[in-house]
Amino acid sequence: MKMMKWVSAIIVVILLASPFSAVSYAEETRTIVDESIYDVLVDRYFNKTAQNDINVDRQDAAQFAGGDFAGLVEKLSTIKKMGFTIASIGAVFTTETYDGRTPTSYNKLEPHFGTEQELTDLIAAYNKEGIQIMVDFPLSNVSVHHEWAKDPMKKAWVKSQQNGLVQWDLANEEVQAALQEALIQFVKSYNFGGIRLTNIGGADTAFINSLIETVKAQNSAVYVISNEVSDANFDAKFTADAADIYRNMFKNVDLPTNDLLKHIEPYLANEQVAPQLMIDSLQTNRFVLDTTEQKMYPPTRLKGALLPIMFLPGVPVVQYGTEIAMNGVAGEQAHQIYNFKTDEELVDFIGNLQGLRNKSVAMRQGDFKLIENDNGLIAFTRKSEKEQWLVIANNTSKTKSVVLAEEEIGEGKELRGLLSNEIVKQNKNGEYIVVLDREVSDVYQIIDKRGWNVPYLVALGIVYVLFTIFVIMIVKRGRKKRRLQDDN
Repeated sequence: MKMMKWVSAIIVVILLASPFSAVSYAEETRTIVDESIYDVLVDRYFNKTAQNDINVDRQDAAQFAGGDFAGLVEKLSTIKKMGFTIASIGAVFTTETYDGRTPTSYNKLEPHFGTEQELTDLIAAYNKEGIQIMVDFPLSNVSVHHEWAKDPMKKAWVKSQQNGLVQWDLANEEVQAALQEALIQFVKSYNFGGIRLTNIGGADTAFINSLIETVKAQNSAVYVISNEVSDANFDAKFTADAADIYRNMFKNVDLPTNDLLKHIEPYLANEQVAPQLMIDSLQTNRFVLDTTEQKMYPPTRLKGALLPIMFLPGVPVVQYGTEIAMNGVAGEQAHQIYNFKTDEELVDFIGNLQGLRNKSVAMRQGDFKLIENDNGLIAFTRKSEKEQWLVIANNTSKTKSVVLAEEEIGEGKELRGLLSNEIVKQNKNGEYIVVLDREVSDVYQIIDKRGWNVPYLVALGIVYVLFTIFVIMIVKRGRKKRRLQDDN
């Protein structure tokens, strides 16, 4: 066993000696573009505590399934493995529906999800692993049984009531004051890393900005975003067509990609904050539904879509279950109970991408340049003073090549593929030609041309020698044991 520890230690040395160890770890002040968001519903993830399974019915997709705060802690390793830095767990107030969209209070937690202490423990467990917790705070569209709606003194607060839901009069100053007080008390009670304001329709920009300022005054490090269109001062921009844009590019091959930068260019021009980048959301059909309707293979489609989105300027937002190719029509059919027995191929794939994104300042904050964008063939670079990367997605039905001039890359460089281990060197014409098969994407680190990596080869040789010695020792030990048994 000691021998294996030595082997493991040398393997670590080899990994640190690889070209990707040149990734810059130094960071500027952290902003939301340094984050990636994993959008999950507490009820649909993992049921750890049976004591809170009140009238749970896992056979009825419209009912509570039993997922809880303790379950999120139990399965923290999966989210950590994928490299997400924010887990957005939805609304956690008492609610009549599993997804939290019909809250009945702004200060009591849903018993199905757990206790105040269990929420505190959840936040602490995730924070320990470098993951912040974000929660939803719905401004309106609450249950008709909400404690405010049942109060006769607050009758004037209700603007309308339809389909069992109440819309507050968000222009009413008393309503605004009450919502602001409820929000600040909620933020004070827990160490949240983010708040997502939902159901904001009918609220004017000034009021929303006052709520954002209230949260920031309590903790300036807390991100505040929304899942609705608004001109308020959110940390990241939500656009109604973002998911449609990317799903329509990647659900099949050879599709138009003209709108790739539609919401990114305003951010690059400093005209707006960073956009939220997504292929679907908790409110939409699953991306996989589109791919299957196109008779395409979901894992391949997901890889082709996720790779560029992870490295485009903006904030990646990924819905739970994407990593197991979850399918379904918007609503309860898309909110299936998570199956932890599914193959982890996509979990590993996302983890590899985010391992790079989290380590590389250039991939999050670096300069962006679009090299190619032609009906599925997408190539762009991300650069900083210390790093240079090339991202290529060949979302077409044919093998494609991208030719990069010396002026774009530099002289005497080489491109090393993160996923393929391919090495691309400058040809006699001074060009760098990258060739990718159909439906294949890769990320290349651009570094100074190297000769033989002697330290790497020496370390690799040592590993082989040690492994051989280890095998011989095991064989000899086995023979000795058999001789002793024969003697007895």
